[in-house]
Amino acid sequence: MKVFVTGATGFVGTAVVQELLANGHQVLGLARSQESVNKLIAAGAEAHRGDLNDFESLKSGAIASDAVIHLGFVHDFTRFEEMCKLDGKVIETIGEALLGTDKSFLITSGTALFSKDGITTEKDLSANNPHPRIATENAADAVAAKGVKVAVVRLSPSVHGKGDVIGFVPTSINIAKEKRKAAIINDGSNFWPAVHRLDAAKLYRLALEKPFISGTRYHAVAEQGIPFKDIATFIAEKLQIPLVSLTNDEAAEHFGWFAHFAKLSNLTSSEATKATLDWNPQHPTLMEDLQNDVYFSKVK
Repeated sequence: MKVFVTGATGFVGTAVVQELLANGHQVLGLARSQESVNKLIAAGAEAHRGDLNDFESLKSGAIASDAVIHLGFVHDFTRFEEMCKLDGKVIETIGEALLGTDKSFLITSGTALFSKDGITTEKDLSANNPHPRIATENAADAVAAKGVKVAVVRLSPSVHGKGDVIGFVPTSINIAKEKRKAAIINDGSNFWPAVHRLDAAKLYRLALEKPFISGTRYHAVAEQGIPFKDIATFIAEKLQIPLVSLTNDEAAEHFGWFAHFAKLSNLTSSEATKATLDWNPQHPTLMEDLQNDVYFSKVK
């Protein structure tokens, strides 16, 4: 099939594009610059000029394809709530173009929407969740209610692997380098789920190829929870800096905008996803990527 992919030249998007092409699909990738156009063509994909604020380009890309994978998101955390609202509008716009068709629409969300006691599963829904990113899933449900075939892929807070320069792990490393200390909040027993980008890419492909059930949530989670203390301890040892425990107030000053994520606790299951899609993660774990120096050789 021909798949329209937003975010096609991003960290996860490039892996998804490669996964689709390697398995006989065609890709039409959204490109907002000539550099992105060149990357897509070099990868063997077609380029579709436009961006997430150009709704007409989103509609025409969806119309020209057999399915849509929406990975694009503006990662401006100084305007996070605004960007989440934009994501909702993007989903509504693409959904309008798919009305009356049998085309599948895969949307990207995150397991981090559900920071709670216990384990988050694919059945967890929360339309009234105060987290701004819930706008994505609410928009997905609204589009599905109109008859569009929609499913949601929830990515782990840490999608790791070569090329990760803006994710949770490199951000943690950069803060530790700047502050000359690695930090945990209280005892650091909060948990981050994780998935390798190549395993996540395979999940997107399988979700398109398997029988499509609208409204489904899939969890791109290879490890249901890694203690944040384990990550911070490794960073401290690697950088030869102290590991310190901070109170919530101290953490706000140390981590800045990242404090919310540093204290996130998000144990998450992907058992239903694995069973439904026959998805079996096989690439390195997060700690293996840290130990194999995927991050420290390039993180500034």
